[in-house]
Amino acid sequence: MDVKTTVSLLLLLLVGLCTAHDGEDADNEISADESSTEDMTTTILRMNNGSADFLLEGDVMVPRTRSAMKCFNQKYSCLWPKSANGNVEIPFRLSAKYDNAEKQTILRAMKAFEGKTCIRFIPRRIQRAYLSIEPRSGCSSLMGRLGDKQVVSLQRYGCISHGVIQHELLHALGFYHEHTRYDRDQYIRINWENIDAYHMHNFKMKDSDFLNTPYDYSSIMHYGRTAFGKFRSETITPIPDPSVNIGQRDSLSDIDILRINRLYKC
Repeated sequence: MDVKTTVSLLLLLLVGLCTAHDGEDADNEISADESSTEDMTTTILRMNNGSADFLLEGDVMVPRTRSAMKCFNQKYSCLWPKSANGNVEIPFRLSAKYDNAEKQTILRAMKAFEGKTCIRFIPRRIQRAYLSIEPRSGCSSLMGRLGDKQVVSLQRYGCISHGVIQHELLHALGFYHEHTRYDRDQYIRINWENIDAYHMHNFKMKDSDFLNTPYDYSSIMHYGRTAFGKFRSETITPIPDPSVNIGQRDSLSDIDILRINRLYKC
């Protein structure tokens, strides 16, 4: 092999290595080109596909210091406390990695809680318990108040949308997914044959308090029809009317707002 050929091969190898490195440096970002046509659950599960964290129901992070279920033990307080002014003030810190447009989208989603609830997201000063909103891999949150720094992951290019942000913030406020209510079998049919055994735990019913509110197909916490489905097959079918829309991605429903107000005694 002559010198000219050797140099050419080395250059091709170098270009290939640089291209591979550039792909790895994309902050593990997953394309969100499909997000405008898919339901919110599909977006969240797609974004979380490469997450290294163990996530319950697709987007609920399991804290390392306790189990997620212990959060709702009588001995534990996982609600954010009320301030002297009667509002529930939740400190947050927003990562500098977001650009201005992304920051504004996140802040607008937070601000939308204010007009209809007593929830107020306030910039963190010295508070020990606070939300750290970061562009980690995927869209996920811890359940309820941890009592220390807790991450809400909103990955860039996929998780920065009004509905996804509010969905994850509701987890941080202490809310489960709607499809896990213990009375859900009166309102939806779980198509177990369309779910891999590995994912069946994501449909386990929770003995949670739904605050004397009706089942809400329009909740921003409701899974979409194909969540965890084999080859995108339907896993959740509304009953008795299978045509009912589920898995909306726009904003808090009226019943979501009612539940926030009842849980936090707004």
